[in-house]
Amino acid sequence: MNDYATVKQAYTESSVMTAPPEKLVVMLYEGAIRFLRQSAVAMRAGNREVSVNRIHRAEAIIDELNLSLDMTQGQIATGLRSIYLFSKRHLSEAIVERDPQRIDEVIRLLSELREAWQQIAGQAAAASDAAAAAS
Repeated sequence: MNDYATVKQAYTESSVMTAPPEKLVVMLYEGAIRFLRQSAVAMRAGNREVSVNRIHRAEAIIDELNLSLDMTQGQIATGLRSIYLFSKRHLSEAIVERDPQRIDEVIRLLSELREAWQQIAGQAAAASDAAAAAS
C-alpha cells in the first residue's frame, strides 16, 4: 500500500470512529449509492462480474442499515425496513434480468433517504454547536 492509500485509510477510519450516528447513516447511504453506480456502469458495459460484486457490497450496507433499525420506534422503522427489503429484492431482480434500470431505481430511492438523513445530521450538528456555544 502506498503512502497516499495509508493516509486515506487512516482518515476514513478516523472519520467513521468520530462521526455522530446521524452522519454514519449518511456515510452508509453514500457507500451503497457509490457501489450501485459502479454496478450500473459495469452492467451497461457488459461486465457482469464487477456489477454483481458491487451489488453485493451495496446489499451488505443495506443489510447493516436494516439490522440497525430499532423496531420499537414505530412506523418510521417499519417503513425503512420495507424500503430496504424492496431494495434488496429489486437488486436481485436486476442481477437476474441484467437490468441496470432497476439499479438506478434503487439509487434514486437511497439518494432520497440520504438527503433526508443529511438534513437530520445538519440539524443535530447545529443543535450541538448551539449547546456548545451556550456553555
